[in-house]
Amino acid sequence: MTHPALCADSVAVVTGGASGIGLAAATKFAGMGMRLAIVDSAEDKLDTVATCLRDAGAADVMVAPIDVSERDQIVAFEAEVTDRFGGTDILMNNAGIGASSSCLGPLDAWQSILGVNLWGAIHGTQVFAPGMVRRGRPGAIINTGSKQGITTPPGNPAYNVSKSALKTFTEALAHELRNTGGSQITAHLLIPGFVFTGITGLSEKPQAAWTAEQTAEFFIERMNCGDFYILCPDNDVPRKLDEKRMAWAMGDIIENRPALSRWHPDFSDAFAAFVDTND
Repeated sequence: MTHPALCADSVAVVTGGASGIGLAAATKFAGMGMRLAIVDSAEDKLDTVATCLRDAGAADVMVAPIDVSERDQIVAFEAEVTDRFGGTDILMNNAGIGASSSCLGPLDAWQSILGVNLWGAIHGTQVFAPGMVRRGRPGAIINTGSKQGITTPPGNPAYNVSKSALKTFTEALAHELRNTGGSQITAHLLIPGFVFTGITGLSEKPQAAWTAEQTAEFFIERMNCGDFYILCPDNDVPRKLDEKRMAWAMGDIIENRPALSRWHPDFSDAFAAFVDTND
């Protein structure tokens, strides 16, 4: 089984495509012979990225330095892509930032994180998707979420909120697309594990982390299998443990436990026992 949009005839737009998961995914698309449109705020990297993607097999590459939180920039870029390539078949809303935040402020951290991680994907989808549907071809919209948007661990609430909201948005998008007459566009939520990219702030890859290339390879494999939730493992956390953590998070509501009880001292033993069960 192969997703019909993953072919040489497709046009793929990737935001945050100059590094990390975005560049790894764009490189996979290039290897399929696609035409690529790459967006990133790191203007100094774009020419090198374009050359690398052409060398990897892309039929053609266009790049643009864009802030995805600014809708007008996305609108202008969509028009340029349509003018050059005739339309878009794959949209990967991948651009993301992870500055520190607190529930009590500061406001600018919240605005910047939500602006890129959530509004960037909403802008991209609302601007590109109508034309993708009208194009009448198989296509896909991939939004890069995070496990933190599901288990919402303490430490960076603005990032968690952005990815949690993106999960909800992408679920609703999948439902709308499959109920839109004439649409051949699928939606997918990419849920990376621990991946060594610039957003981690680390200078060397930890043993526990996957590379961006491993993540892109897994994402393509699961997209070909038709997955909506593309839940990635890493070198430290297998899928079974992810499932336990996610089930416990939902259980906080069902069992009326305290918020984020996984990190509450009164529930540490109960969570450990839950993880150790075989069911």
